[in-house]
Amino acid sequence: MVKASPLRAITALRYIDGMEQGKSGDTARFAVAPEWQVDHWLNTREPLSLAVLRGRIVVAVAFQMLCPGCVAEALPQAQRTAASFAAADVAVIGLHSVFEHHAAQGTPEALAAFLHEYRIGFPVAIDAHVDGDPLPATMRTYAMRGTPTLLLIDRQGRLRLNHFGHLDDMRLGAAIATLIAEVAAHPLSETGATGAVCEV
Repeated sequence: MVKASPLRAITALRYIDGMEQGKSGDTARFAVAPEWQVDHWLNTREPLSLAVLRGRIVVAVAFQMLCPGCVAEALPQAQRTAASFAAADVAVIGLHSVFEHHAAQGTPEALAAFLHEYRIGFPVAIDAHVDGDPLPATMRTYAMRGTPTLLLIDRQGRLRLNHFGHLDDMRLGAAIATLIAEVAAHPLSETGATGAVCEV
């Protein structure tokens, strides 16, 4: 039996989600992930941004607290992910992206109570609503189809996966491990240069 490499797993994930913008080993072709538009942060002392998280792999889970798939699968998986990888390598972030039942789940107080009851300790952002749009701004920017949505962003801030629905733990772990290994195999200089370079 031939075993698939983690790199093949992440390539398959891109294919599943239509993210065919790069080929294996050609990470320069991935788009830089747009900054999130956030109204409020929970479980963190300071607001976070992708710029602040640069240098770590970001596993972001867009969820709604009234979404059964989020509560049963995505959020427990995010908790397992946070417990399984070193915080120096992987940042797990929740993105509360409410696009339905706004009155029932749209307040920071309701979300804070939910996070407390489910013992979710990783940082959670409340996706901003702009100009009365019922679809949150970050959800619209990333063309998310609903919740849960899983985003993987590499150490250089490039969007590597945008997956709607649940992804099993083994595939997610392989994808994260692949992103961790990329830097070990091909470290970037501080200027972000790739390939053969000469620096002073």
